[in-house]
Amino acid sequence: MQALKYKDLTELPSVVDIVTAARALGLSRTYAYQLAKNDQFPCKVLRIGNCYRVPTAALLALLDAE
Repeated sequence: MQALKYKDLTELPSVVDIVTAARALGLSRTYAYQLAKNDQFPCKVLRIGNCYRVPTAALLALLDAE
């Protein structure tokens, strides 16, 4: 999985899926889902039904990329 570049981070929508957040953090898809399931993902994760979503603001704050 290709990591996101800074330019890509600035073009993200307000909420992204867990796979996109994992790409931004350099995590594998499987590990990201495991962290989210165990409430250990490094930033805020919203669970909507059986889907995980990550607010872009929380992701950018974690990366310190304003």
